[in-house]
Amino acid sequence: MTSVADTEQATLTRQHHRAVTRAAVLTAVGGILFGYDTGVVGGVLPNIATSFALTNPFDKGLVVAILLAGAAVGALAAGRIADQIGRRRAIFIISVVFVLGLLASSFAPALWVFWVSRFVIGLGVGATSFVVPLYIGEIAPPNRRGALVSLNQLSITIGILVSQLVAYFLAGHGDWRVSVGLALVPAVVLGLGIAREPESPAWLVRQGREDEARDVLAQLRDSADEIDDEVQKVRETAREESRGSIGDLLDRRLRPALMLGIVLAVIQQITGINTVIYFAPTVLQEAGLGRSASLLALVVVGVTNVLMTVVAIRYLDRVGRRPLLIGGMAGMIVGLAALAAAFAIGIHGSGAVFATIALAVYVGAFAVSLGPIVWLLIAEIFPLRVRGQAASIATMANWAANLVVAVSYLSIISAIGRTATFVSYAVVTVLSLIYVLAKVPETKGMTLTEVEAELAA
Repeated sequence: MTSVADTEQATLTRQHHRAVTRAAVLTAVGGILFGYDTGVVGGVLPNIATSFALTNPFDKGLVVAILLAGAAVGALAAGRIADQIGRRRAIFIISVVFVLGLLASSFAPALWVFWVSRFVIGLGVGATSFVVPLYIGEIAPPNRRGALVSLNQLSITIGILVSQLVAYFLAGHGDWRVSVGLALVPAVVLGLGIAREPESPAWLVRQGREDEARDVLAQLRDSADEIDDEVQKVRETAREESRGSIGDLLDRRLRPALMLGIVLAVIQQITGINTVIYFAPTVLQEAGLGRSASLLALVVVGVTNVLMTVVAIRYLDRVGRRPLLIGGMAGMIVGLAALAAAFAIGIHGSGAVFATIALAVYVGAFAVSLGPIVWLLIAEIFPLRVRGQAASIATMANWAANLVVAVSYLSIISAIGRTATFVSYAVVTVLSLIYVLAKVPETKGMTLTEVEAELAA
């Protein structure tokens, strides 16, 4: 028979569960902005090119590249800002940056205004990619951290899918400004919503505000012992953090974690995922598929991306990081090889169906592996005293690699052809899988302090 105390504890647990989930879901709206602003250009790039008379592959790639340059800068700056003023205030500032950039982009009267606004939007995208998973990772209990941090990746895929649906249904409209401006909705929601959520308890402890941290943890954790244990662990590492500096990142004991974070961040991009997100409609259309059909193919891929990210969230804290990462990367290799074969055969008729299936396999495999797990590991592997700076550097490396891939992709296809390009991505993914097999540890169910000790060992 259930006692009154047991019933009260179960009710309290549900309240804490809902509080953590609410904060994570709301903050993950930043992921929707991330996904929408990076994904929308794929569908409207032909319209932007027409509007501003962009004719060569490099200029078209620059539409994407300028946003990514801003993202690299935003990711680097976000670490210091989030460490100085707190995660919640940083997220609010990011929402303001998004609003300003989106307004300027939507009403840009000239090309130079459009370039500047794209860079400003990129600042918000890069900062979001760093601060949101960091915040969620610090408010989540260890047994739910994988799934909750991965809500950010799910939000990114939803943002990408929404942008693809908007591009498909507004394809005949011709005005790209409407598609870009729709991102103002989640930007405003993020800014207004984050004001109601708690500050990261780990950040509060590091600022010497333990009473506030305990008040926050009382809303998020089930027992006083759990609160005491978490505060104690953060306090112990905070003593070291006060002595942390950029120079510490080069310390022999920290070098493996920093190298792992940077390499994983780069691998996520050089295996080609964002070439699909940014340029698939353009490439499919130039290969002979109609504009409407190419956008519809991308919507199918976007739905697959969302569904497989849900699968990843469900199993990250059950199966573990390594099995999903390894299995997913193997699937990416299969998808890339099939996509190269599809372009070699031709994508007319049944070839178009085969190309769409190959894209879906590739993107779905990415969605259960490199997509969510790289951001999760970046939020987990760095010692607390340098976590903000180290994660910011890894995130900047991600955006820098993204920039290089985006600005060169259309030119590479023009030089060596579609088939050879995707064969090259398949080879890079094979080499990346070998690295993952050798270097990536399993962090399932470990506290952030335990992850630190594991990597140090």
